[in-house]
Amino acid sequence: MSDGIITMAYLGASILFILALGGLSNQETARRGNYFGMTGMAIALLATIVGIVTENYALMLGCIIVGGGVGLLLAKKVEMTMMPELVAILHSLVGLAAVIVGFGTFLDHSVAFTGVDQTIHNVEIYLGVLIGALTFSGSIVAYLKLSGKVSGSPVLLPGRHFLNLILLLGTIWFLMAFISEAQAGAGMNALMIMTAISLLFGIHMVLAIGGADMPVVVSMLNSYSGWAAAATGFMLSNDLLIVIGALVGSSGAILSYIMCRAMNRKFFSVIAGGFGTTSGNATAGPSGSADDVQPIDAESVAHMLLASKKVMILPGYGMAVAQAQHSVFEMSRKLREAGIEVGFGIHPVAGRMPGHMNVLLAEARVPYDIVFEMDEINDDFPNVDVSIVIGANDIVNPAALDEPDSPIAGMPVLEPWVGKTTVVLKRSMASGYAGVDNPLFYKDNTRMLFGDAKASIDDILKNL
Repeated sequence: MSDGIITMAYLGASILFILALGGLSNQETARRGNYFGMTGMAIALLATIVGIVTENYALMLGCIIVGGGVGLLLAKKVEMTMMPELVAILHSLVGLAAVIVGFGTFLDHSVAFTGVDQTIHNVEIYLGVLIGALTFSGSIVAYLKLSGKVSGSPVLLPGRHFLNLILLLGTIWFLMAFISEAQAGAGMNALMIMTAISLLFGIHMVLAIGGADMPVVVSMLNSYSGWAAAATGFMLSNDLLIVIGALVGSSGAILSYIMCRAMNRKFFSVIAGGFGTTSGNATAGPSGSADDVQPIDAESVAHMLLASKKVMILPGYGMAVAQAQHSVFEMSRKLREAGIEVGFGIHPVAGRMPGHMNVLLAEARVPYDIVFEMDEINDDFPNVDVSIVIGANDIVNPAALDEPDSPIAGMPVLEPWVGKTTVVLKRSMASGYAGVDNPLFYKDNTRMLFGDAKASIDDILKNL
């Protein structure tokens, strides 16, 4: 395959990737965006395999079969509730790939560089390994936190900011050493020491971030993985990898900024760590007495809904865990058929990952025109007769607005308590991912329907 055809194929793939990002920005075009992305990747792979690879076909084919098989298995087995963990672990693989390519490129002497070209090439290798190692270790820790294998509380080492500064200065110092030694035909020791420092940097950085800020961490690691891919493209002189990496890196950075705004966080404060839980009053104990909790049964909820004019459904991670989205859609359909106005309110970080709830609702065929973002509905809650909170916690927590010492203080939240009645579907009174109690559960106009979300919704459906 000629260089011109390869260039055209890469250009076409790049355009498709850009169209994919554009499609994914809207629910109605998200499926089309996915198709654009898959088509672009197929073209890119085909052009690379046929046009660039010249040997080791058996090894390449074996790797493609193994990688494709693992991807297919994950796609079939991983549930929607595990998507945040899956995204985190996939980011780690991108980082690991950048590290492996960096060391492989450094050991490859088939192309000789001299002078400034050699310096630039060595900087590309160094930065690629640095970003890749940081992304790899940070993503592993994020996966462990999201999956509950380690605590979501931040691990705050004494002098952690000073330690981060030392690690950063260390990477800069070894960059100088690596460039100097590489020009003399050495540099492996400096590269390996820097890799170890970057791995520690990634671990320490994510460990210090609390559960309330993990959505920002997921999008931040998404950005890092993009820049790692771009660095890999520079090392391999592959224009497509550079373009893809830049797209993912920049879009991930923009998403991180959007998430920080949605959670009233400063990006650098999140990265510095120590947020997501505090020693303040918010974590000292329950926000109310057990005597204030008002349980309700499914039959009473059904009567309450049928007597309403306007109902707002607020789904959270608990709905995803119970896989109740289809039952929720059926409930909303029956209410709409009865002439009741129904809407869905979505917080930007509902489900521990941006867009998670939107995907679940789209899977259940909930119409796009009744799904609203937080900013669109908060002012309308005083006109809502019944708000149904399904497995959500932190995103409907009044402590974010009322308690300045709370770990989620200042985070914009959905405000169903200003409506007439709130019905909360939860298994228990347990706190949310941020680890703080929710005063909403004890309010006079709140009713608690305990049990599995899907079972509770099915019971409500029977009574409707």
